[in-house]
Amino acid sequence: MSGVRSWQRYFAEIEKIFERIQSTQAENFEAAAAILAEAIEKDGLIHVFGVGHSTILGEEVKWRAATLAPIHAINELSMSGVVEITKSGRMENLLGAGEAMVEYHRINPPDAVIIASQSGNNIVPIEFAEACRARGVKVVAINSIEYTNFLNPRHPSGKKLKDHADVVIDNCCPIGDGVLTMDGLDQTVGPSSTAAGVPIINALLAQTVENLLEKGIKPDVYYNGSLAMNRPEVKEHNNALVDKYFYRIRNL
Repeated sequence: MSGVRSWQRYFAEIEKIFERIQSTQAENFEAAAAILAEAIEKDGLIHVFGVGHSTILGEEVKWRAATLAPIHAINELSMSGVVEITKSGRMENLLGAGEAMVEYHRINPPDAVIIASQSGNNIVPIEFAEACRARGVKVVAINSIEYTNFLNPRHPSGKKLKDHADVVIDNCCPIGDGVLTMDGLDQTVGPSSTAAGVPIINALLAQTVENLLEKGIKPDVYYNGSLAMNRPEVKEHNNALVDKYFYRIRNL
C-alpha cells in the first residue's frame, strides 16, 4: 500500500463539501432558522420528512439529546427503505401519497416543515412540499442543487422539490452522491448526502435555538438522558417535555 488511501480521500472530499456549505449557504441557513424559530415561537411543531436514506435526518433529531423537543419526524415505513427495500423505491414515487400524508398528520400553520431529498426529484417529497405550502406551511428543503438540476423531472408537472420550498439549503453533494472515482469502476463510491445532511440539520436547529434565545424565549431542549445518573433533575426535565408533547407528536 502506498499513497493516499480511499478512506483518506473520502474524508478529504467530505471536508470540501463542508467548506462549500459554509461558504455558500449562510443566507439560506439564516432564512431557514428564522422560519423554524417563528414556528416554535407560535407554539408550532417542526416536522421533518424524507424518503429512503433521507429519513435518517428525521431519525437524527427526533427525541434527541441536545436538540429541540417539538420535532416530529414523519417516518413512513413503506418509503423508508428499512423494510422491503425494493418496494420502497416505487412507493416514494406514488402520486397522491405526499398530499395524503400531510392531511393525515394535520400539518397546518404555525408548524414548519423540513424536507430532505438528495435528488429533490422523487414524487412524494415534491407533493408533500406542495401540499404543505398550499396550507400556508413554510417549507425548508435540504438537497443537492447540482444533482436536482442535472436530472430530468420525474413528476408529471415538471416540478422538483426546490420549486415548492420557501428556502433550499444546498447540501453541496455531487451528482450520484458518491465522492470518489476509482479505476476500473464506472460508479462513484462513498455516499455523501448523509454525511452532509446530518450536520446541516443539527446546525440549522442550533441556530434556531440561538434565534429563540435572542428573542428572550427559552426553547424546550432535551438533556442527554445518561446525565440523569449524576443529575436526577435531568430525568424530571425530559419526562416533563415528553408529557408536554406526547399527544401532539404522534410517534413520541
